[in-house]
Amino acid sequence: MRLSQEQISFSTNRSQRNASQIEKSLVKLGSGTKIAKGSDNASGLSISETMRAQIRGISRAQSNMQDGLSVLEASNEGLNNVNGLLQRARELAVMSSNDTLTVNDRQNSQVELKQLLEAVDDTAQKLEFNTKNILGQNAEMKLQVGANAGQHMTIQLVDVSSKTLGLEGASLEMRADAEQLITTIDKAIQTVSSHLTRVGSNMEAIEHHLTNALVFENNLSTSLSLLEDTDMAKEMMNFVNMDIRQQGDHLLVNNVNQNMQSVMNLFSR
Repeated sequence: MRLSQEQISFSTNRSQRNASQIEKSLVKLGSGTKIAKGSDNASGLSISETMRAQIRGISRAQSNMQDGLSVLEASNEGLNNVNGLLQRARELAVMSSNDTLTVNDRQNSQVELKQLLEAVDDTAQKLEFNTKNILGQNAEMKLQVGANAGQHMTIQLVDVSSKTLGLEGASLEMRADAEQLITTIDKAIQTVSSHLTRVGSNMEAIEHHLTNALVFENNLSTSLSLLEDTDMAKEMMNFVNMDIRQQGDHLLVNNVNQNMQSVMNLFSR
């Protein structure tokens, strides 16, 4: 009788432990995560939350960089437009440096030059990204390119208005003025070209940061998956093993109970 009681106690306790493990296994299988709550792995939960914050930050930083690329692409288009306008203005200046032109010819050239410079100013003043002017001011624009503080790069916004380029009040009405204007426009074209070069360098730098961020995000996502995600095959085998043991304990307890009942029946006769 004593042996039977010990068997019952042992099997009952093991059955309860198995039931608890089976419940945990079912949660892991159902949720797909090994860390459903802090008690499953307290240190692992802390690490996983830190990783998750980094992953989300890197993802947002990639969106920031895409916005930065959009700014630079818009700047590139605007600067190319200004360059085209300046090239035409230079052509007029070269033409007006020739004494074969009549007064009326020079006046017509002056009208076109004025329109060209107005178009330059229009591009500088109205080209925007998210309501921010990007070609009408000398200012810095910082891009957050990482998940953490201090991980940023700077884009230099530029002013390409006719005044900044030294073309305000440009005149073609006198041959000497037209000839001098050629030199002034050459300097303006050189300035705009240097801005275009800087834009190209910034775009290349952002693309480099984007590539690094994508690799870092993928690596962190893989690490987080290894830490958090349930190994379904392994967990299923664990569940089946515990379930078999659970059924065995139930059979043992039931068998002992039946034997005890038979003995008790004999004493009751």
